[in-house]
Amino acid sequence: MPHSSSVLVFPDLWSLPSVRASNSAIPGDCSKMSLWNLVSHMPPEEFSSLSTEFPRSLRCLLAEWLENQPWEFINGSDAFCTSMASRMLSDMLDKLRSAAGSDGQQCQILQQISNIESTFCRDPLRLVAVVRAVLEGEKAAVLKRDHHLPLSFHRRQEELKFSLGLQRLQHRIREIQALQEEGPGRDGAVQSPMAPRELPTLILEAVKELEAAKQQVLKRIQIWKRQQQLAGNGAIFEENLAPLQKRCENLVEVYFQLQQQVMAASTELGPELLPRLLERFNEVLSSLVKSSFLVEKQPPQVLKTQTKFQASVRFLLGPRLLKALPKPYVVRADMVTEKQARELELSNYSNTLSESTGEILHNTVALETNPTSGNCCANFKNVLLKKIKRCERKGSESVTEEKCAVLFSTNVTLTPSNISIHLQVLSLPIVVIVHGNQDNNAKATVLWDNAFSDIDRVPFVVAERVPWDKMCDTLNLKFMAEVQTTKGLLKEHYFFLAQKIFNDHSASPEDFQSRHVSWAQFNKEILPGRGFTFWQWFDGVLDLTKRCLKSYWSDRLIMGFISKQYVCKLLSMQPDGTFLLRFSDSEIGGVTIAYVMRGKDGSSQVENIQPFSAKDLSIRSLGDRIRDLGQLRNLYPNIPKDQAFGSHYNKEQTGKDGRGYVSTAIKMTVESERDQHPPNTMGAPPEAPQAQMFNLPMLQHELHPENLQPLLGPMCSPTPFCPQPMPGGYPPVESSIMTVPDRLTPPFHSPSQMLSPPSLSHCQDPAFRTPGPFMPNQFLPGEVPQLLPAGPSADPQDVDMPELPPFPLMDDASLQSPPRWMSPSMDQPSASELEHLLEVSPLPPFAPLQQHSVYPNSSLSSWGLGDARWDDSIRPGHA
Repeated sequence: MPHSSSVLVFPDLWSLPSVRASNSAIPGDCSKMSLWNLVSHMPPEEFSSLSTEFPRSLRCLLAEWLENQPWEFINGSDAFCTSMASRMLSDMLDKLRSAAGSDGQQCQILQQISNIESTFCRDPLRLVAVVRAVLEGEKAAVLKRDHHLPLSFHRRQEELKFSLGLQRLQHRIREIQALQEEGPGRDGAVQSPMAPRELPTLILEAVKELEAAKQQVLKRIQIWKRQQQLAGNGAIFEENLAPLQKRCENLVEVYFQLQQQVMAASTELGPELLPRLLERFNEVLSSLVKSSFLVEKQPPQVLKTQTKFQASVRFLLGPRLLKALPKPYVVRADMVTEKQARELELSNYSNTLSESTGEILHNTVALETNPTSGNCCANFKNVLLKKIKRCERKGSESVTEEKCAVLFSTNVTLTPSNISIHLQVLSLPIVVIVHGNQDNNAKATVLWDNAFSDIDRVPFVVAERVPWDKMCDTLNLKFMAEVQTTKGLLKEHYFFLAQKIFNDHSASPEDFQSRHVSWAQFNKEILPGRGFTFWQWFDGVLDLTKRCLKSYWSDRLIMGFISKQYVCKLLSMQPDGTFLLRFSDSEIGGVTIAYVMRGKDGSSQVENIQPFSAKDLSIRSLGDRIRDLGQLRNLYPNIPKDQAFGSHYNKEQTGKDGRGYVSTAIKMTVESERDQHPPNTMGAPPEAPQAQMFNLPMLQHELHPENLQPLLGPMCSPTPFCPQPMPGGYPPVESSIMTVPDRLTPPFHSPSQMLSPPSLSHCQDPAFRTPGPFMPNQFLPGEVPQLLPAGPSADPQDVDMPELPPFPLMDDASLQSPPRWMSPSMDQPSASELEHLLEVSPLPPFAPLQQHSVYPNSSLSSWGLGDARWDDSIRPGHA
């Protein structure tokens, strides 16, 4: 699958996060290794041809020092290159003499030092060529083996190149100054015949080198910005701007030195050349100043209105160039649309913003310089986007695909020339939302833009189709950053994800590597047979893993991204009880357990338990659920479950707590179709005692038969009750409340006599007899269907409840006061009415139909309802 090979394509982009990610996976953290750390562990025979003029023993002594010199950037033979080569030869000899004093083979090393000195003393540039060839050969060998070089090596090479460029510029300035001092007409002196070239030519070469150094600084700033954007997707980012600020300040110092020499040579340059040079100087300074105004801390890229946020901008050249004023400079923040951002970019930020597209509160902050740290910053701490003006969207573009940005701007005066300049900088693209349900799609827009935008792009243009291998890198980067784990996705995971996003189950992994994935496939088109997009499903997995499964994933206990069909293939030939964990393919944010079981006939069947959501796992952890299930024995392929998940088990609390209550625990059970017992007449397993969970109805004031029919109709339908099947086709799984661990108490019964009606020994009317368990579809006339309270009370009242006597037949005189189980407002029925009611034949009992499903269903409370699953918000006594 895709690997980080971007170093080979972009050798100057040494700090790309993809390079860092690939290096961080190498033992010993090769991202901080030198080239010699890798070469020294390779067979010496591979470098035999490189040791002819430069012995490997000397290479070993010089080690990292050799790599920290600008050998490959000294390409000429002029005075500067010769002087640099001579200095590097001298430094090498000093380094070798120092190493020889502490080495046991001192005589041999001193002999080699003498050979080096005699060979290269008269031609130091030849030494540069020899060492450069050695380093090139070593790089080629490492690239052949690892396909990339250490990140630190690229970073150091880039720094050496810039440092050498500054030294060359300073050398040019000294040459110009010497040429001016030796020029004709100055104190009667005659121009030295050693002067290599005329003054205007030397100044033009110096200005050209200054512009090249400026371009190198600007490129480094662009790389920093790109790194910052990739950090929004989870890439590692070294946000320290101090080295970059030092570069800018050093280049500005050289700029002013060269400008001073040019102004001193204005007569020699003439009226035509001087204005052109001054214009080029102004362009160098202007671009440096504008580019050094950066957003150090970006605002949130998914920004909700009426929500406070923070941001900060930094002016790298502020401590060096800002002119002190009585009042501090003020930075302003405004919201701009994509169209406005594009117009500002095309004008090179010379135009000013005409109208803000949103109302931002507390959007002005002072630009201040900290004398201790040397930073010039403006910190926005309590900014609030009050409202946003939507612009016209393109085609089928949704609100969450609309990108805007925050524009930070200020006017400053620079020293020593007192030039006023307008500074502007855009934040990264922002998607503004007004409701939390837009967050998921907004994150998809931001992720795509951060991953696949170019460095020098027109705001905010991004490709509509990208290579699948780049998408794999992006998903892996996002997953590792969100979950905060070092264990990324594997090539098997990429293969499953490719099958899912392309809806192609016939292609091979190699076929997918050459494909391109579109934005529509990523987060616009609904997956076949589902109600969500690819990103919505993947983001649900991210959230679930981050919240509940981080340690399981980091321990490689979750196979995760694997299809149900492939799971059946893996488990069908495994021993009974073998299981694995995978993310649900049909639900957002669910993890399921697939296990193999065998019946008495020896046939195997792979069962998939109903997926657990983050809410489920917050009630009982995944490890404890696995421990509860006796059907699960070995984690695929053959790891005993206690060995694999033992460190994830929570300690079960036993005995009494501090208040004297006996502790209880929730246990999960799974009952597959082949092991289910036929339901009894009330729809519960025979061994499970039924708790009374029925509240007697409020009878009408006048108990006439016609008044009772609306009441008895929905409760006593002659058709057996048939509960609605569980969605998603999962077979029933139930869990039970484990009572006291020492089994001092029987299974749960009603804690209070108020939950049970009085005995009706002579009255067999269905409206008065002891009710059975409440079914979800039962409700009273005129009421909204809902689940009536049931189950044990969390805090039973310590009230003495007297035993209620049986309810005998009474005459009219005895019905002057209502029984305790009736409402006091009821009018009592007459004896004739009761006799009529007693003639009603009893109705058949409720008989729930057998649920047919493919997956076992898990639930953490049954409360006598068989397989009916209860919602925690309405479960009585739920802690």
